[in-house]
Amino acid sequence: MINFRPPETRTRSSVGASSSVVTAEKALSFISKGWQEVRSSADADLQLIKNRANSFKNLADRELENFINSASKSPFPVSSITASATTIPAEIDFVKKLRPKLSEIRRAYSSPEFKWPTQGKLRIDLSAIKNVIVAEEEEEDERERWRKWRRERFKEEGQFGEFNWEPIKAFKTRLRELEVDLKGGSSSSPVDIFEGIKNSEFVVKVKSSLKSICKEPEETKGVPPLDVPELLAYLVRQSSPFLDQIGIRRDISEKIVDSLCSKGRSKLLLHSLPEEGSSLTEGEIMNDELDLRIASVLQSTGHCYEGGFWGDSTKQNLSGDKRHVAIVTTASLPWMTGTAVNPLFRAAYLAKSEKQNVTLLVPWLCKSDQELVYPNQLTFSSPEDQELYIRNWLEERIGFKANFKISFYPGKFSKERRSIMPAGDTSQFIPSRDADIAILEEPEHLNWYHHGKRWTDKFNHVVGIVHTNYLEYIKREKNGALQAFFVKHVNNLVTRAYCDKVLRLSAATQDLPKSLVCNVHGVNPKFLKIGEKAAADRQSGQQVFSKGAYFLGKMVWAKGYRELIDLLANHKTDLDGFNLDVYGNGEDAHEVQSTAKRLNLNVNFMKGRDHADDSLHGYKVFINPSISDVLCTATAEALAMGKFVVCADHPSNEFFQAFPNCLTYRTPDDFVAKVQEAMSSEPQPLTPEEQYKLSWEAATQRFMEYSDLDKVLASETSLDRRRQKVIGKSVSLPNLEEMVDGGLAFTHNCFTGNEFLRLCTGAIPRSRDYDKEHCKDLHLLPPQVENPIYGW
Repeated sequence: MINFRPPETRTRSSVGASSSVVTAEKALSFISKGWQEVRSSADADLQLIKNRANSFKNLADRELENFINSASKSPFPVSSITASATTIPAEIDFVKKLRPKLSEIRRAYSSPEFKWPTQGKLRIDLSAIKNVIVAEEEEEDERERWRKWRRERFKEEGQFGEFNWEPIKAFKTRLRELEVDLKGGSSSSPVDIFEGIKNSEFVVKVKSSLKSICKEPEETKGVPPLDVPELLAYLVRQSSPFLDQIGIRRDISEKIVDSLCSKGRSKLLLHSLPEEGSSLTEGEIMNDELDLRIASVLQSTGHCYEGGFWGDSTKQNLSGDKRHVAIVTTASLPWMTGTAVNPLFRAAYLAKSEKQNVTLLVPWLCKSDQELVYPNQLTFSSPEDQELYIRNWLEERIGFKANFKISFYPGKFSKERRSIMPAGDTSQFIPSRDADIAILEEPEHLNWYHHGKRWTDKFNHVVGIVHTNYLEYIKREKNGALQAFFVKHVNNLVTRAYCDKVLRLSAATQDLPKSLVCNVHGVNPKFLKIGEKAAADRQSGQQVFSKGAYFLGKMVWAKGYRELIDLLANHKTDLDGFNLDVYGNGEDAHEVQSTAKRLNLNVNFMKGRDHADDSLHGYKVFINPSISDVLCTATAEALAMGKFVVCADHPSNEFFQAFPNCLTYRTPDDFVAKVQEAMSSEPQPLTPEEQYKLSWEAATQRFMEYSDLDKVLASETSLDRRRQKVIGKSVSLPNLEEMVDGGLAFTHNCFTGNEFLRLCTGAIPRSRDYDKEHCKDLHLLPPQVENPIYGW
């Protein structure tokens, strides 16, 4: 049977056969070429082995010759050989017997008739030895010519030669004398020789030089060691963060330190203070003497502390002409709240000086959250639209163009807490090149669920500004006392771990670590202009205030509405004929209005509006009974417009009590008296000093001073000489406080990274990272791409 194959199939088979033949030929050629290379390499290796064997044989011949020559000589000086020692040692006799045999071997080896065995086929080529000997002789001749030329040259320059060669000649002469002494050429004993060397001028000079280099500092001499009270005092002082965290007040720790220091105060090195220390007060000296004492002891021991746990090595070292300030806040316009308005003015007035670059970082809400937060159903489709709205609103009120940057970070609105919470790591939205100085508006709020880089690690200086008395709000809720207990300690933890300095607007807030009380808020310049116009109209005889009393604020119970309704209801007869207009919107609006209507109070409720609205200029008295505020912005604005303010005698109003138009009350009866006084009299115009005290220029100056920002921005003058000395000496001290702060930050980061623990403490679900809608609005990479987790 004939098998039929298509033509194309046959052609393909023939082509494949020819190609396989070509491949086989190439393989054989490659193998042959490789074998030739292997043979060449093996021949080269064998030749190298032969050359090394010849070299080793020549070396052995020379060593043997040297050994025989040296053995034939006596190893002892003639002067030391006695008559009893004339016998030759056995080793030397053995060498003399061996020498004739070696000579015979060498003679036979060098004879022309000598032949190596045929199996080894070892041939010796002495041409290499000859070339080496000739090269060495030529090199020796070259050295001799160089020595001759150098002697002739130095002979011509006699002064130069004398300067360089006489000390060397003297040194050689001294070495020869020393050698003669050591060999017994002189009658000096070894002890005398050693003493002579020890007391020689050269050795004395070397010893004095070494002493001057290793000289012990005079100030470290005579430093007594630390005793037990001093060690305990330093331990208590460094443990103050931990003691404060578990509830032991700071003043108790300071008293313990003072009592321990008083026992050993006589040992403290007050002489280590600078010469100008006489101008310091006794209190300043006593505050620093423990640190100086510890630092002096450590310095005397030569100890140097180079860092410890939780050390910071990532802070920026900016070399630009301008420093950078980043202001991070928890709210933004058009939400008319204090944390939206005041940080905006702070950014504008910090940027006004043009001494530093400023960035304002505000939260961006998705459209669904914007409808819940912003008034009048105002929403923005993009961050650029909201930024344009913010800038237009600001420029209408400050009267100048503020040159600062506005950035956004993802945020989510919490209905339960009625506030905006950050989503993701807020610090990542400040580039590392701009991470210099951070101002955290409401630091506890920003860091409750912060899971990201530590602020004090990324920034050189971090300042927190406390706006809100959260404990007062929480106590009004269900199980408020228990919640307030936990929130208090969490606030202590996050402010200690994430801030270098904390400013409290008033003493109404909790006493936080590293905190000072100072009002760093000012008043919108528009309100000051309204007050100036009112004063001018009064001076010209016009009627300024045609209306009575009013209250303005977000309509939630915690903003003072509960206190206001209670005061009006309990003194309805005393305030007969008194009417109050209330402006505000809020979650509790319906309940507040229904309560006032049920109690038949003379209160008129109106929609919320801007405090600078023309309809509010004619009111004469602003009533604010709130005790939950930290520093009420509306109170400051009313004083700036020249109105009376009736408010409670409370730490939140302490800043305003210096103004004559501020009438504070302590009891409900006192409230009635202050209201009647305000309604029956006229307010005094503000003086220029009072106007400046309310302005943002003065607030910015206070902020720069109390936050140490002026010292940080001018680092060359940031510390006085006294403080520089203390810090310079304490640079080797291990700082337990920094280690505790770092440990707290690490613990907090671990807890906030667990979704279950976040939900248990009231966090918004899935708020550890921003969501897809934020990625779309802010043009961000997904969190999985931005912060990948690699597995192996």
